[in-house]
Amino acid sequence: MIRKIELLAPAKNLECGIAAITHGADAVYIGADRFGARAAAGNSLEDIQELCRFAHLYAAKVYVTVNTIVYENEIEDVRRLLSDLQRIDVDAILVQDMSMLNSQLSTKIPLHASTQTDNRTVEKVRWLHSIGFHRVVLARELSVAEIAKIHREVPDVELEVFVHGALCVSYSGQCYASQHCFGRSANRGSCAHFCRLKFQLEDADGNKLGRPQYFLSLKDMCQIDRMEELTDAGAVSFKIEGRLKDITYVKNVVAAYSRQLDKIVEKSAGRLARASLGTVSYTFTPNLNRTFNRGYTNYFIDGRKPEISSPDTPKATGEFVGRVKEIRGRRITVAGMSLFANGDGLCYINGERELEGFRINRAENNFLFPAKMPQSLKPGMPLYRNNDRRFERELSRETAVRKIPITLFLNDTSDGFSLKACIVGTESHGEITAKARIVADKQEARVPQHENIIRQLTKLGDTPFSCKDVVVSPSDFNFFIPSSLLVALRRDVTTQLSDAVSYHVRCVRETCGTSVSQTVTPPPRMPMPYLYNISNHISRDFYEVCGADNIGEAFEVKPPVHRPLLMQCRHCIRYSLGFCVRHGGKNPSWREPLSLALPDGRRFPLEFDCKNCQMNVYAE
Repeated sequence: MIRKIELLAPAKNLECGIAAITHGADAVYIGADRFGARAAAGNSLEDIQELCRFAHLYAAKVYVTVNTIVYENEIEDVRRLLSDLQRIDVDAILVQDMSMLNSQLSTKIPLHASTQTDNRTVEKVRWLHSIGFHRVVLARELSVAEIAKIHREVPDVELEVFVHGALCVSYSGQCYASQHCFGRSANRGSCAHFCRLKFQLEDADGNKLGRPQYFLSLKDMCQIDRMEELTDAGAVSFKIEGRLKDITYVKNVVAAYSRQLDKIVEKSAGRLARASLGTVSYTFTPNLNRTFNRGYTNYFIDGRKPEISSPDTPKATGEFVGRVKEIRGRRITVAGMSLFANGDGLCYINGERELEGFRINRAENNFLFPAKMPQSLKPGMPLYRNNDRRFERELSRETAVRKIPITLFLNDTSDGFSLKACIVGTESHGEITAKARIVADKQEARVPQHENIIRQLTKLGDTPFSCKDVVVSPSDFNFFIPSSLLVALRRDVTTQLSDAVSYHVRCVRETCGTSVSQTVTPPPRMPMPYLYNISNHISRDFYEVCGADNIGEAFEVKPPVHRPLLMQCRHCIRYSLGFCVRHGGKNPSWREPLSLALPDGRRFPLEFDCKNCQMNVYAE
């Protein structure tokens, strides 16, 4: 049986969503005007409906994020939103709040368990599948081996994995630092990025350990070279992070990953297929180093490894472009092979281990003339480009065309002619065809008509299709057909074929509906009552029916008074500093517990849970 795999792209808005599909995405995820985990990336129902219409032309899908916790006074609003999303034909909803599973709020749309539901164990994924989730978005921190184990133990649930983009240092859905410090809840889509702040590390006696750093800031994930392993492990959807990113980011990253997935599909010799239809031709060469990034990491795909954090800066550094060879007056000479353009933005880490940047006013080969000379730049320092003007200009134009190849069959009938269209290479989707007929008098042609027939039928213009072949039957076909009739046949059959593709998408969606196990087991027990993120009575009732214990109100509803657990992190500061004895590090000389301190005096004690290989961050 052919296995379909999906590239899932972010859509900040309708324009980004269309660009993602055009550049090779099999699905996009987008936020509605409320209740999405990126509050700044909301969209109207009209725009989401238009995105669905466009995506379904290519059998691509649209998933809507309704993945915040829901307050008591918002239940009716959520009910209306879900009803509206069903009406406009979305393909799935990503949710966090378990009230979405309640019969009062449920729809026929398949449900995906957002990564906000903290999906890192076999037990959690099995429970989520048993209560009705069609797909589970796994925690970013999992290794290939851990993903493979989940797939073996729960083979009937679809597994979605992140492969590219920014990383949260805490397990998703289990971070309360932003709410605690700034009154902005990550579980409500308003994260203030506590993890991108600079901290002073202190020991139990208040001694400062080294200089202040961005201890919780991580590099960006990049798994483009590991997707084949992730596929073999059981992942079916590969997710690009970035619902706040602009259209040039979407174009470049989607194109890079789509081309890589095509190679994996081709190599599989028929075992794998893309989840949507169409082939893409690009006018540019994707390059992940030339778009927004903080430096790349494979994170925990191979287990615990060093160099996943970015302690010097939480900002984008971009592509390495060379080293400073010489500084003379207002001219910088760069040693390297990179090409520069006027307006490029460059950056470097100065002698104080801080990121600084400057803009090129004029570039003459490897001679750079900045708009303002950076005073701390020294010969030998590495330079990075975090704003590539030439690449941005290239991506600002039309950069891709996506077409579905079809074969057309023209036949004569008893009272006229018929034209059948068949999509090429749809073994994984089943046969998708359409047929148009026209009543017309048949007249023997005085001159050969084959060339005109081919010319008129293959003018597919702005349709989603490209014609691979035209077959005219019978072989001695010799009728005169006016061009106007050929055009009418072509328009009719392509319209019907577009409808057939959209109908195929709906049929697939109906087979992926929510299914609930006859036996619902209790969810895995949380160490703190508020970690269930229960913010309304429907969610509470649901957990109680499932047999959960130790449940309490969400952090946002009733903040804990005594030393709350703010973050659970697989990233470990002790390990990154080389003091994890368990992994061959040195014995630390400090006295624990360690704390992270902000400049305003607020301190956050750290707990190194070595049994679970996890670092916990508490409020003092």
